[in-house]
This record gives sequence, C-alpha cells and structure tokens, in this order.
Amino acid sequence: MAGETDLKTLLASMTPELLAGTYVFATLAPGVAQPQGLEPVMIFREREGVTLIVPEGAASAAGLTAAFRCRMVTLNIHSSLEAVGFLAAITTRLAAAGMGVNPVSAFYHDHLFVPADRAEEALDLLHQLAEDSAG
Repeated sequence: MAGETDLKTLLASMTPELLAGTYVFATLAPGVAQPQGLEPVMIFREREGVTLIVPEGAASAAGLTAAFRCRMVTLNIHSSLEAVGFLAAITTRLAAAGMGVNPVSAFYHDHLFVPADRAEEALDLLHQLAEDSAG
C-alpha cells in the first residue's frame, strides 16, 4: 500500500477533517519518564528531550507545561511518504493567510496542527485549496 504521489490528485482529492478536541505540545527532558496513562498522538525524540502532542486536558492532568494550543486536521487521503510538494502547497496556502501550522506525516495520512482559535478558518482554506485543485 504505497499511497498517492501525484500532487494534483493529492490536493484535489484530500478531504480535510477537523477532529474533536484541543491539543498541546509538551516536552520531557532526557531521561524523564512519560507520565503513566498518558496517550500522546505523537512522540518524537530529539537530543534535547521528547516532544509529545497530547490532548490539552491530559497534559494539564499530568502536570506538563504545554505550548501551542491547537486543533488537529487530518487530510484524509493516503499520501505516499515520497510525495513531493503536498505539504509545501498546503503550508504555503496557510502561510498566505498568516497562519502557522505544524504538520505531521504518518504512514497513511498527513495531519496538521493549527492554532485552536483559527481551526475553522484553516479548514475553510483547505477545502478551497482542494476545490481550486480540482479545477
């Protein structure tokens, strides 16, 4: 199951979905264990520590210091990990609206973490990008 690589198909066929809930980014210093029962949607290890993307309430309950209150948009098209330009086109469209985004590519889909207070706007921009690409 390789996923789609054609940029026009990816953009025209994506169906962005705004998922329920608010997320935050948190970090654990090297050697600090992940709090028991915490279920991050993403874990990434860097030299400086471990980054977690977790539901806002779970981060608060675990006593984690959080940054970037955001919502998750799943693009709902099986994009290839080798696809060229997909996220560049998306982030360019959001950047033109002055919106930062933290994209995460997983095996089946790409996910965008957008500012919580601009999530609906991001969704509208992504739907418009898909319509423009379908031509």
